[in-house]
Amino acid sequence: MAPTRLASKPIGVNENLNGIMTHGITTRSKQLATLKSYKDSLKAPNKRKADSPLKDMTAKRAAFGDITNAFNKSTANNDKDKVMGMKKVTVESKLLPILKSVKPQTAAVNGKASKTKQLQKAASNAIESVQKHFAKDPPKLVATRAQNGILKNIDKKEKSLIKENQNQSQSSAKSARSDASGEPSLYMTALENMSPNDATKEGYKVISEKLDKVNLDDTANRSLDEETGTPHEVPDGVPDFDKENWNDAFQVSNYAMDIFNYLKNRERLFLIDDYLVRMKGITSWMRALLVDWMVEVQESFELNHETLYLAVKLVDLYLTRSSKTQPEKEHLTKEELQLLGASALFIASKFDERIPPLVDDFLYICDGAYTLSQLLKMEMTILRVVDFDLGIPLSYRFLRRYARCARVSMPTLTLARFVLEQCLLEYGLLNHSDSKMAAAALYIALRMKSLGSWTPTLQYYTGYTLKDILPIALEQNATLHKKPKSAISTVRNKYSHTIFFEVAKVPLIDDSVLGS
Repeated sequence: MAPTRLASKPIGVNENLNGIMTHGITTRSKQLATLKSYKDSLKAPNKRKADSPLKDMTAKRAAFGDITNAFNKSTANNDKDKVMGMKKVTVESKLLPILKSVKPQTAAVNGKASKTKQLQKAASNAIESVQKHFAKDPPKLVATRAQNGILKNIDKKEKSLIKENQNQSQSSAKSARSDASGEPSLYMTALENMSPNDATKEGYKVISEKLDKVNLDDTANRSLDEETGTPHEVPDGVPDFDKENWNDAFQVSNYAMDIFNYLKNRERLFLIDDYLVRMKGITSWMRALLVDWMVEVQESFELNHETLYLAVKLVDLYLTRSSKTQPEKEHLTKEELQLLGASALFIASKFDERIPPLVDDFLYICDGAYTLSQLLKMEMTILRVVDFDLGIPLSYRFLRRYARCARVSMPTLTLARFVLEQCLLEYGLLNHSDSKMAAAALYIALRMKSLGSWTPTLQYYTGYTLKDILPIALEQNATLHKKPKSAISTVRNKYSHTIFFEVAKVPLIDDSVLGS
């Protein structure tokens, strides 16, 4: 996720934009009159371009850090000197007793030689001398160094415990050390040829008993390989989609099944409950207006669909978790609802987009209703609430995987995307998992296109039977049958375009067809 990038010049978010975006949540119909001037403003020199970033600006690529890919010779030399300086201190501190015993070399050193070469030569000589000492008496040397290194970093109580162990056995201090509690630690010397004494054996026994008590059961996140016994063994009559694309490195067929199996297991970490019962002043209709506006922003900025789905998920996660932990007086107000949506889109853009929009772009689409500090503060608040975990399973990703494995056509997949995106506005569907929502949307699209029912191939790759997804499919179909409202018509208008195969105009079906 790229860090915040500010525009070189202010865009003038406080100017009157003549109705492009009024204060609060607006709809697509209010922007049609001035959409052309708005898009022309996006092409201004101080706006970002997806295909040609500004030459004078540094592209920052690190997550949550001020790390730049600008790297010149001067910085390279400075960094090299710093690294070599650190190596010098480390080498001299660790090999100081040995370096004192090594005779100085008589070879003349060129006065113009760099300090780096001198340090490398001194280090190589020291290493050779260390190897000679190891060859003569390795146990004694290593044990002495290990003992000196530990005794310098422990307190008096630890020293007394070590002395008691040494009185019991002279070699016990060479193979194991005791911590402040008197129990053996996991530190061991490098002497593999030394036979362990009784104290060491007792330490091994204590450590072994502790490890036996550790719960290493990870059945909740087991891969499909471990569950089936044979790696991705498909049932009879089901084509092995991953095996057919095994040589395509971009499809990562050897990991695809495990990846989506892992995402399904993570869905339980991002559950959405009925959070509106704990909040006053915010209704499901307000949320639908917000999501409709976010779809419009995604279309205007030409963002990825994954960005939209992640942003909507961040909004619901924030409202779910914050309403549980914060006092009622600190809950989000309806005036801050659009700020939440803009900040969620800002975060999702930096997580998913190659070149995310500038922060001023999001202030611009809000028509100056919020300040820069307000948006950045909300961004940090959202990240803290979701614990910086943005690897959220999204229904859009599941849908694409299921459709590819079933080899459905692009118009059919687009129809399923329309069903899924239309259901983003429905508050009553938030309690269902994303994988089931994707499977149900694909099933509805197949039935609307009269392409058959739920096949064994879909059952295998989704992990759900028709009985599992049918209740959700009926709820989604009821959402499609609702009377369209002009205030939240962005999704229908979007998928009525020829570029989306006009799938929003496909005739709807009755519930009886889904159940048959």
